[in-house]
Amino acid sequence: MTRPPPLLAGPRPTAPRALLALLLAAAPPAGALAAAALLLPAPAAAQAASNRIVAVVNGDVVTRNDIEGRRRLFAISAGLPVSAQALDGLNDQVLRLLIDERLRMQEVQRRRIPVMDNEIAETIREIEQRNNLPPGGLRAQLQRAGVEPRVLYDQIRVQIGWARLIRRLLGSQAEPSESEVREYIEAARAREGQPEYLLSEIFIPVEDPARAEQTRRFVEEVVAQLRRGTPFAIAATQFSQAQSALQGGDLGWVRPEQLDPEVARIVAQMPVGAVTNPVRVAGGWQIVALRQRRESGREMATILSLRQAFLPFSSPLDPQNPTPQQREAVERARRLQGAGCDAVEAAARGTPRPADPGPIRLESVEAPPLRQLLASLPIGRASQPIVSPDGVMVLAVCARETRNLAELTPDQARAQIVRDRVELLSRQLQRDLRRRAQIEIRLPPAEPDAAPRAPAPRAASARAG
Repeated sequence: MTRPPPLLAGPRPTAPRALLALLLAAAPPAGALAAAALLLPAPAAAQAASNRIVAVVNGDVVTRNDIEGRRRLFAISAGLPVSAQALDGLNDQVLRLLIDERLRMQEVQRRRIPVMDNEIAETIREIEQRNNLPPGGLRAQLQRAGVEPRVLYDQIRVQIGWARLIRRLLGSQAEPSESEVREYIEAARAREGQPEYLLSEIFIPVEDPARAEQTRRFVEEVVAQLRRGTPFAIAATQFSQAQSALQGGDLGWVRPEQLDPEVARIVAQMPVGAVTNPVRVAGGWQIVALRQRRESGREMATILSLRQAFLPFSSPLDPQNPTPQQREAVERARRLQGAGCDAVEAAARGTPRPADPGPIRLESVEAPPLRQLLASLPIGRASQPIVSPDGVMVLAVCARETRNLAELTPDQARAQIVRDRVELLSRQLQRDLRRRAQIEIRLPPAEPDAAPRAPAPRAASARAG
């Protein structure tokens, strides 16, 4: 019996909401929820401790409860059964991230950049729809794991506001001229045949030399979490301070000369799928994942346009004793065999999987039988039914074309130019905000019972990134 292919995925959502889809890309396993529940404080004394002020950022406070909420959000987002002890190594870095978010939100508010509640609500609805959660399902999921929904809402608000602010500050630089785009494309063509790498990154700045060792230990803990199975995109979304965090750390295709020399040397020797150890770069630490490599200007691929109809069974299939509903679903799928794309699309209406999964690269389809089926199906003719224990699927290839994916289009060149400018401006502005800020560290975040230290105002410094 042939198993149906998994839900075919289309193009990645765009920033700033691309990162939000990563936060709860699927319901966390029961073990992760149980582990997160272990992090809940005791009702009385622990609750009082959680409200203690850890830092004051230009008058805005950061409490232990804020730190704990972000730690739990990371734990359930990663889908890992993480104990409270294992998360203790995140405290210092989570505090630094929350301080940076306070600074970002203060600047967004100072410049009167609006982020409306209905935008947050719409983003939450998109996450729920993308992950087949009912309305209110995301909030309920967070609460079951001991995470106050406002932890996620506040993170979304800062990310949307900061992205909007950077775009405003770019002004006319957000629209590269035709001559700039043309020069970028000509330079890319001149490099044809040279190596390129599809990378993701996590960048952790070292802003205070006195805390450089703590930052190094935190970055090593992030790498350890990645090696234990935390998805790279989720770790980047939660902890990276590069603007690429908005896309889950995605850097796109880059050339060796665009990287720090030490990173470029390591990436050139890495196998696809590997993650680097922490690498010291200008301004901080960088962790890089190599997703693919190619020669510049050369990446031929077969792109498919598909329609799919998945007809679910109301109960698991017993091949020796199918129910009337299962027989009816299989018969309905059989009637679609050889039909056109419009018929398959019509049959998919009201079913749990989208009729159009978006452009699919044939070479990226992992299951060999499915890849062979898609390669051989006649254009515009639906496949025979593909039956599995939970339903029956019919596929139709509507178009099949060969493209050079490495060929740079004007839109891609324009987007890359803007992305480089956004990243540079974001790092510069964050550094300047840190330099001007009055930040008081009142309690060490990792020592709940420690006596408070006398508030000592300090202006945080940053190295250029």
